[in-house]
Amino acid sequence: MKSPRDHALALLKKAANDLVAAKTTITTGKALDTVCFHSQQAVEKSLKAVLAFRDVEYPWRHDLGELLELVKPLAPEITPFEDRILGMTPFAVEIRYDEEFEPSIDEAREALQTASEVHQLISAIVGRSTAEEDRP
Repeated sequence: MKSPRDHALALLKKAANDLVAAKTTITTGKALDTVCFHSQQAVEKSLKAVLAFRDVEYPWRHDLGELLELVKPLAPEITPFEDRILGMTPFAVEIRYDEEFEPSIDEAREALQTASEVHQLISAIVGRSTAEEDRP
């Protein structure tokens, strides 16, 4: 079984992979729903990384609002991203199945920007906490 730290780092790596997929796809200007989906997944996995690092069991759902409420007490630095994160929840499921919804390039860029910033913040939080734990 992985330690909380290893679990968090594994989730952050998976989130980074989602960011690579989103960044690669957005350069084509096509499949913008895929950019939004992978951006949402990067945020979700990043939020779950905070919970894993603190050894808090997290729900196996795609509800970013629920995850955010669990993360805010542990990482209040996430609060400025709250509105942007909440706006990404539909990208987990609805965007993949709603035949009518096709995000604009601006929506895809905003989702990717949010995901990148959230991933960077949470990576810093986990990294900072990891460094503090490693001190003698």
